[in-house]
Amino acid sequence: MGERFQKSKSEVGYIKPRIINTTDLGADPDDEQSMVRQLVSANEFDIEGLIVATGCWKKSQDNTDMLDRLVDAYAKAYPNLKIHADGYPTPAYLRSISVLGQDEYGMGDVGTGKDSPGSELIIKAVDKDDPRPVWVMGWGGMNTVAQAIWKVRETRSPAELEKFLSKLRLFDILGQGDSGAWIARNFPEVLYIRATEVYDWAPSDEYIDKHIQSHGPLGEAYPDRKYATEGDTPAFMHVYPTGLNDPDLIDQGGWGGRFGFTKKAAIRSMSCVEEENETKYDPYYMYGNTSEGSEAIKRWSEAYNNDFAARMDWSIIDEYSKANHHPVAILNGDNSRQVLKLKAYPGSNVELNAVGSADPDGNNLMFSWSFYDEPSSYDGAVEIQNNSSARAKLQIPEDAGGKTIHIILEVRDDGTPNLYAYRRAIIDVQSINH
Repeated sequence: MGERFQKSKSEVGYIKPRIINTTDLGADPDDEQSMVRQLVSANEFDIEGLIVATGCWKKSQDNTDMLDRLVDAYAKAYPNLKIHADGYPTPAYLRSISVLGQDEYGMGDVGTGKDSPGSELIIKAVDKDDPRPVWVMGWGGMNTVAQAIWKVRETRSPAELEKFLSKLRLFDILGQGDSGAWIARNFPEVLYIRATEVYDWAPSDEYIDKHIQSHGPLGEAYPDRKYATEGDTPAFMHVYPTGLNDPDLIDQGGWGGRFGFTKKAAIRSMSCVEEENETKYDPYYMYGNTSEGSEAIKRWSEAYNNDFAARMDWSIIDEYSKANHHPVAILNGDNSRQVLKLKAYPGSNVELNAVGSADPDGNNLMFSWSFYDEPSSYDGAVEIQNNSSARAKLQIPEDAGGKTIHIILEVRDDGTPNLYAYRRAIIDVQSINH
């Protein structure tokens, strides 16, 4: 049996990502769908803003009513959710950060006199005395963060602007306006991801019917799809602290996909954005998906689908013992969720140890160690001995000097649904000088 925790809900500390969402709610039901998933996962993040904004499919906004209804549904589920995990924000807090961003479309709503509650919230968040970066997620257009950047540029010194930009991380779903191109062209130092492979990973309608929509107030708030399901979810899944990846190192790969560190020119927005609106900012460069596309998300599908299903269970179950909860993966004695970096030499053996991994419900734990080829710079075969036990061993290939090898530890419980925990070890293979 997996070890029981001393405190059922407590876990070792980890660094929560700071996130702000801008969403064009009302353009497509998928924003509402993604918001439900984020709300049941809200204990994993420091959510610092929920901003209703515009995009090319929703070119004007005048209220936060749709967002308010979703937060109201969360409020009904909150008493149950907080039984199952620490860290869920109060409904009152979420209401305090639910604001309207730019209420008109694109760069036409950026400039003098265009400040909005959303753009001011972004500035305030970035200005906090907090070393963690702020990830601003664009589920629609990016003109609310563009307005924030515009104001800081106009009102502060170059050094102050540089400091502000250094804390920003932007994740843009598909491109839904010309403001993203404006940011990328004028502020290339900002880490800017435009994700275009955001379909074909999502769960089926049958899964949604069974595990999500049948589950209480938040399930009722999860609409049927009109086009694709949850197209915006990869934005926050990229920073989801699963133990799989460091979000700043965008080529590692995780629940939100994998992105190349070579910037791409002219990643164009969706068809609803007239091309000339972006071409006037050419050349602009952004980080984009790697060649795996949505397959980089789908490889983790059982884990993130079961995670969502379990959290929806939490939303309607008022006893901790009647639901399943995530195991904790320990890697070589390290009990954080950070990526572990190891050094080794060609031909040497590396001991991989998950002893101490635990399950809060006392469920049995299963272990799996695997070589993650795509982000590794070593391209050959890698063999892991005892790859389904808590202790495994890797012999470093003789030709791996100067390369990196990414190893993923997966810990899975046998509860219902099965829940997963991950850790990544990056082995930096040293070159041998002759």
